[in-house]
Amino acid sequence: MNNPLEPVAPKPWFVYLVRAANGSLYCGISNDPVRRFASHQSGKGARFFLSSPAVALVYTEACPSKSEALRQERLIKKLKKSAKECLVASASSR
Repeated sequence: MNNPLEPVAPKPWFVYLVRAANGSLYCGISNDPVRRFASHQSGKGARFFLSSPAVALVYTEACPSKSEALRQERLIKKLKKSAKECLVASASSR
């Protein structure tokens, strides 16, 4: 039985990249990237996917907190597409 006074480990947050059908990459954060990807595929969530549907969750990176995930998201969004593709390649080689 869990001790109610014992601190509960915070649920990790993730930065993720989703590939759209037109080849572009969308960066976001979530505490459940697989569920979030499913919502992108169903047309809910980001307007980004209205013009080109989400086809693959290609990168996830665990972060210790939501604020850290937001910080990492901002850094990734500043990268050129070629650098984002390197992240995707590094994730698929793991």
